[in-house]
Order: sequence, then C-alpha cells, then structure tokens
Amino acid sequence: MSGAPVRVVLADDERMVRTALRVILDAEEGIEVVGEATTGAEAVSVVRELRPDVVLMDVRMPEIDGIRATEQILSTLEDPPRIVVVTTFENDAYVYDALHAGAAGFLLKRAAAEELVQAVRLVACGDSLLYPAAVRTLAAEHAARRPARAPAWVARLTDREADVLRLMAAGLTNAEIAGRLSVGPATAKTHVAAVLAKTGARDRTQAVIAAYESGFITPG
Repeated sequence: MSGAPVRVVLADDERMVRTALRVILDAEEGIEVVGEATTGAEAVSVVRELRPDVVLMDVRMPEIDGIRATEQILSTLEDPPRIVVVTTFENDAYVYDALHAGAAGFLLKRAAAEELVQAVRLVACGDSLLYPAAVRTLAAEHAARRPARAPAWVARLTDREADVLRLMAAGLTNAEIAGRLSVGPATAKTHVAAVLAKTGARDRTQAVIAAYESGFITPG
C-alpha cells in the first residue's frame, strides 16, 4: 500500500480491548496505531496532540463519554479526524447520538478482524458509508426527531443533487454514483460535495442522518 499510513488512536477504558485492537491494526500494512486513551477526556487530549486520521472511540467511558468526546474533537479541531464509535449493541441509543454528534460510523466490539481493518480504511478514504444498511436503520428508527417543517436546504437541492443524496443514503460510492447517473467520477464528486455543503453535513453519514431527520427520505 503506497502513501503515508493511516494513523489511528484507540480510546477505550478496557486495556484488553485496546490491546486486541492494536495487535490487529499494527499487523496491517498502511495502518499505524499512534496513541491510546482510557477516558473520554484523555481521548480529546491525545487527539489534539497527535492529530490522527482515525479514532476508534468507545461509547461509554469515564469522565466524559464517547459522544461528548466526539463533539469536543469535531467542534474544536480544524480538519479533525474521522471518528468511529465502538459499541456492544448496534441498536444502542448511544450509537445514534454519537453519529448525530458527528461520528463517521460505528463498529461492533464483536466485529471480526477483517471488518475492523476495513472500517479503518473505509472511513479514512471517506467516499463511502460504513455499514450503510445499519446507518439507514438507525436513522429511520430515530426519524421522530424530524422538525415540523423541512429545513431550507431541502428546497435548495437541485434535482440531480437530490438523486445523489438518495444514492449516498443507499451506500453507493462516488464511482458507483457516477456509473448510476452516467457522469464522470469528477462530476459525481462535485455533486457529492455540493450535497454536503447544502445539508451542512461533515460527511456522508451526517448527510444521511439529515436526509431522514428532514423528511427528505422517509423510512420504508
């Protein structure tokens, strides 16, 4: 694998979990674990100091939980890392709150080694959703947060951008969107960037959540 390695910080209050994650990730070419944290507050400090590309963040930790730590990192750092929350249960309300706070995706603690590695590489790349079906399910389940009136960005989407947002929600990559719409990869990337800008989303996960909460996409 060419280029600089993906730099990862592990944040979990259980040493055995951190050790297991480190062993798996350090064995992979192109991935480097550069730091660890045992509390949410420490995670914020370590990330500020080391500026990793990806953070694997336990949802429930002492001092401040992974949700608050995610919020602090994303709101205070310029060009913040991609954060993946690590949880025991995928339908945990904490998971949706973490995604809502800006996490790029989530990973189950029982995930296989190859799933862990794939998750790190995928969020570092940033042009696809991590576990799109699970994200859609969570977003649909929490669609009750929908405002009484659709936000202004919905009306500002062009027809093509609306199509792109639906395809993003379906989990398609930039290349797949380009193929589906019969446009070039650069054009698809431009449309995706426009959707993120208009929805005020940091990444695809946030755009999908916005799509469901606004009523732009309805469950079912």
